[in-house]
Amino acid sequence: KKYLRADLIAVRDRDPACTCLPDVFLHYKGFHALQSQRVANYLWKKGRKTLAHFFQSQMSQHFQIDIHPNATLGSGIMLDHGTGLVIGETASVGHNCSILHHVTLGGSGKRGVDRHPKI
Repeated sequence: KKYLRADLIAVRDRDPACTCLPDVFLHYKGFHALQSQRVANYLWKKGRKTLAHFFQSQMSQHFQIDIHPNATLGSGIMLDHGTGLVIGETASVGHNCSILHHVTLGGSGKRGVDRHPKI
């Protein structure tokens, strides 16, 4: 609940095209993708990894935004436009960050190490 409110306010305060909170809640795909990831993250932590991956897949298909269910995301995040955004499993995005479209926070390798950036 706290994260939802902080994310709504982040978009309202940082996006000059945004005029009111209902617009964010109803129409902003970056916000929708972020909230979908938060649900997927909850499922992931509860051991429901298949369902979490389903949420990730649906998010990717509908919003063209791919955020791994186990990625660590803070509150007050704004995904502006979001198309082409990729955030990997071990990536960490802190509080009050803004990310624009076509950004990849990805890594390489499969050694089981922390391979993604932290912002």
